[in-house]
Amino acid sequence: MEGDVLEVVGVGVICWTILFFIIRKAFPRISFELSNRLVSSAHAFVAISLASASVESWSCPVCPVASESSPKQMQTLAVTVGYLVYDSVCSLFEKQGKPDMLIHHIVSIVGLGAGLFYRRCGSEMVAALWITEVSSPFLHTRELLKELGIRDTWLNLAADIAFAIIFTSARMIAGPYLTYVALSTPNPFLIKAMALGLQLVSIFWVYRILRMVKLKLDKRFSKSKRH
Repeated sequence: MEGDVLEVVGVGVICWTILFFIIRKAFPRISFELSNRLVSSAHAFVAISLASASVESWSCPVCPVASESSPKQMQTLAVTVGYLVYDSVCSLFEKQGKPDMLIHHIVSIVGLGAGLFYRRCGSEMVAALWITEVSSPFLHTRELLKELGIRDTWLNLAADIAFAIIFTSARMIAGPYLTYVALSTPNPFLIKAMALGLQLVSIFWVYRILRMVKLKLDKRFSKSKRH
């Protein structure tokens, strides 16, 4: 990777860390995890904005495929790598650490790092970033409601359903198409492996999320029948 890309990654790590401490200072009563989720929400907004701005033509958002990455695409990916490095370190300090999330971040860093190293597949990787981040605000809204003490209400259920719809639509409609594009074009093997791995992980999470929503719907309607 060129020095400018490494510089963006480094500045990104510093900026996300500073934002975390600003949130902790401004809202000292909220939990460590929620503070981190607020940073994650900010990253989702920035990532989606940068990814959208880097699209060359909305008539074909993943075009040109298997081509050299544009400067905007490189910047978008570098900003996200910086966030993933920050979040990986931050997860080590959480009381309820999640090894699966840390592994996911490491794999993502390797995949995005490969794209930055090869300076290729920018269109596909930016599209993948957009797909993975579009559901993040809905995920964090669910946790925010729990932090505020709002549990087992119709509002919680609405947040769960909204998250499930957005996540499933992105990962099971746009995701398979993007995976096909990545595998059917002359991309480096590492990038193809990451695309396939991301889709397989997405299938696993869609199953768990839909199962969670089904259980909550069953619980909610069973309560309604009793009353």
